[in-house]
Amino acid sequence: MTVQSTMHDKGVRVVTMDHPPVNALPVAGWFAVADAMREAAQDDATRVVVLRAEGRGFNAGVDIKEMQRTPGFSALLEANRGCYEAFKAIYECRVPVVSAVNGFCLGGGVGLAGSSDVIIAADDAYFGVPEVDRGALGAATHLSRLVPQHLLRALYFTSRTITAQRLAEFGSVFEVVPRDRLDEAALDFAGEIAAKDPRVVRAAKEALNGIDPIDVPKSYRFEQGFTFELNLAGVADEHRDEFVASGGALAT
Repeated sequence: MTVQSTMHDKGVRVVTMDHPPVNALPVAGWFAVADAMREAAQDDATRVVVLRAEGRGFNAGVDIKEMQRTPGFSALLEANRGCYEAFKAIYECRVPVVSAVNGFCLGGGVGLAGSSDVIIAADDAYFGVPEVDRGALGAATHLSRLVPQHLLRALYFTSRTITAQRLAEFGSVFEVVPRDRLDEAALDFAGEIAAKDPRVVRAAKEALNGIDPIDVPKSYRFEQGFTFELNLAGVADEHRDEFVASGGALAT
């Protein structure tokens, strides 16, 4: 199963992504994340959501191989729509969302984590947006929530990655823990939020979104327009074909 949602103790809902080998989600997976978040938002018993993943890493972005084996632009359009819906559903979820990040968090993974309210990461976690190397654009909106502006540009232009430890120095990662303690740490933190008055916490989530300096979903949607341009120009196909031919190596 690509995405599974389960209720734990005291109103903590856990949404787990599991799509081997690297959690590069197919189109259906992105929509499944969005559906799970909307379900959580509509459930009065849910007080906080933990978004986590099984396997070697949190998320490696979209399934480029699915995109390249699908004729025309349908897979691209659906993947872009799916990412948009998933990120938006996390950001607009009526309760706080805690991302528990292990291993690699790349491309769409940064979109997921950057849309959430709190990030707790394993000591093996690293983050990056390799879109420039893929002939596309996107998730700069979410990376900008994690790093200062000039570092954002340096990382984005070069497709370099940054460690969870470094992000913790900026305050965008709340806590870095050993890999075998990640789930425990995320659930403990989520439990702390869940113990608060849910009426106040939901109001706080809405208020914090309301004072955000940018409209996050709108900003990301603007970015996607440039991806469409690069695809229509044939640039993105060239880079995705190279990626598939290389065996789909992860950025480091």
